[in-house]
Amino acid sequence: MATAERIRVGIVGASGYGGVQLVRLLLDHPQVEIVYIGGNSSAGKPFADLYPHLGHRFALEVEPIEVAAIAARCQVVFLGLPNGLACDLAPELLASGVKVLDLSADYRFENLATYTTWYRKPRTDKETAAQAVYGLPELYRDRIRRSSLIGCPGCYCTASLLALAPLLKQGLVDPETTIIDAKSGTSGAGRQAKTNALLAEAGGSLGAYSVAAHRHTPEIEQVASDLAGREMRVQFTPHLIPMVRGILATVYATLRDPGLVRDDLLTIYGAFYRNSPAVKILPHGVYPQTKWACGTNLCYIGIEVDARTGRVIVLSAIDNLIKGQSGQAVQCLNLLMGWDEMLGLPQLAFYP
Repeated sequence: MATAERIRVGIVGASGYGGVQLVRLLLDHPQVEIVYIGGNSSAGKPFADLYPHLGHRFALEVEPIEVAAIAARCQVVFLGLPNGLACDLAPELLASGVKVLDLSADYRFENLATYTTWYRKPRTDKETAAQAVYGLPELYRDRIRRSSLIGCPGCYCTASLLALAPLLKQGLVDPETTIIDAKSGTSGAGRQAKTNALLAEAGGSLGAYSVAAHRHTPEIEQVASDLAGREMRVQFTPHLIPMVRGILATVYATLRDPGLVRDDLLTIYGAFYRNSPAVKILPHGVYPQTKWACGTNLCYIGIEVDARTGRVIVLSAIDNLIKGQSGQAVQCLNLLMGWDEMLGLPQLAFYP
């Protein structure tokens, strides 16, 4: 239930694409007031200097990142920092009574050795990390409600895990046959200039990257293992596609029961996500497109069974900056505060 008084929220690392999406979403949220914007390189600048299109609605200036200032003014803070920085701030913020939603990878892993292996950052905050809850509401809704530290999932992980979860939880597939083929728009690379994301490089082209080595792989495997009840590995290959936003993940796995047909799986998925307003299961023969999810906090899922190969094919489409990042963080905020899960979150795409 919504409260009469708005909660005071801060955003640290607001200059990137995730940060500006948070500002946009929270400005339209009926129960939130943004009282602090923090950054390093942009400190001292009005936020509208970074994003002039927000100048008529948002007049805050970017401030230096100071834990004392955040704790004095904020009840909740979103950390939109590069990997390896949130873990230096979160322990002190939590000790000051501030709820933390981290959009980086720092609090997504139960095993910090796995994090260090993939992200090359030694960790000394084991007690803090042990408090963190993986922020995928469709799987961990009740745990999120009870937590003060949320590690918000990666964008590829969100699309992939929502496609996989019913199959693994119900034991419908052989886990070791799982293959994820995913494609993302260039905004997933962030706002800093990168050669491979330049229009001249990415435009009119499609290519894989970080093959067999993408950092979202162990994150997917951690949650997939939890769902399957056993240690498992997945084959995950990401691709960069020449559009700004959106992810389409195509997941393949071998069915344990070759008698299962598409309508059986549609029924299973519909039941699994019956209380998940952000997930939309498409009718038979309809497969999702990224444009349908663009600008929304929704995930569209389509399902097919290939009787010839005995495999299920699940397709999942999200907006990587909303359901795959900032919108999902707001969805977790709503759960933390006891509000309607989709409060303030867009559910209709601009189309075409």
